[in-house]
Amino acid sequence: MLLTILMAAVYATAAAQGPQGPRRQAEMTDPSVHDPVVAFCEGRYYLFCTGFGVTQMSSSDLRTWKFEKQVLSPVPEWARQAVPGYNGHTWAPDIIFRDGTYYLYYSCSTFGKNTSAIGVATNRTLNTESPDYQWVDHGMVLQSLPYRDMWNAIDPNVIVDGDGTPWMVFGSFWDGIKLTRLDKSMLRLSEPQQWFSLCRRERAVTDDSDPGTGAVEAPFIFYKDGWYWLFVSTDYCCRGKDSTYKVQVGRSSTVTGPYLDRDGRSMLDGGGTVVVAGNGRYPGVGHTATVTFNGRDYLFFHGYDETRNGQSVLLIREIDWSTGWPQVTL
Repeated sequence: MLLTILMAAVYATAAAQGPQGPRRQAEMTDPSVHDPVVAFCEGRYYLFCTGFGVTQMSSSDLRTWKFEKQVLSPVPEWARQAVPGYNGHTWAPDIIFRDGTYYLYYSCSTFGKNTSAIGVATNRTLNTESPDYQWVDHGMVLQSLPYRDMWNAIDPNVIVDGDGTPWMVFGSFWDGIKLTRLDKSMLRLSEPQQWFSLCRRERAVTDDSDPGTGAVEAPFIFYKDGWYWLFVSTDYCCRGKDSTYKVQVGRSSTVTGPYLDRDGRSMLDGGGTVVVAGNGRYPGVGHTATVTFNGRDYLFFHGYDETRNGQSVLLIREIDWSTGWPQVTL
């Protein structure tokens, strides 16, 4: 049933967007997005989200958005070969700027399967009008396969720790959220490899190729006030008005964990303090990116809007740290 619902959702999205990406509008507020992440470059905010070739938008004020060129054009052939059934509809990007280069990580998969891969592309600028603007794809960073891996190589987020070491956190369903070290190039895994489990939900014993019932995904690690904060989305997305998505968090003094919630419970044992959950208008909210602009911390995420028949829309909220833990009000 879950797979059927999710496939219906992606087909509806594809029909609305078409093979060349979303139908273009000059400008819009509250755009329809899934899995947003954002960066600032040369006076504009650039948002990346799930879509054909990775959808890209820009804004001068975080209110009014316009579509920009899709990132991956054409869609990399390596991804089609590595993930049978992948048609270019590319999920859950993440972006990070380091040493003069923007690194954009993206997910290639099909619903309900962990035949998945995470790739990376780089650019010197996000300004689409700059002569230096050009995305260069560097191929696969890591891959998951049924009956080999009890995790799913989607929903990447990359953070550089206090020692300058880059780490990738990722995962969806199966055995939960994983962390692995990248090498200095940011383009591949370190050798020897280092792996850690950070968060999981209770999983019924099923066939290895089944995602199971451990509904946790979309990890994002944010460093603040001496702590690494692990944001995750739990319960179910992609069901429109019936979505139950919410955001939970834990913290650790080291990037590799363990991450504990406000009650001291480990996120490996199902712990997690709620940051934001659905309400009457947005029954499900999640898949977050946590960023700082002008000294203020914001949560970027999507919510299923009852007033728009359950369509997924962009939500941006300032984070309240007054209790010592992140809270967001819808």
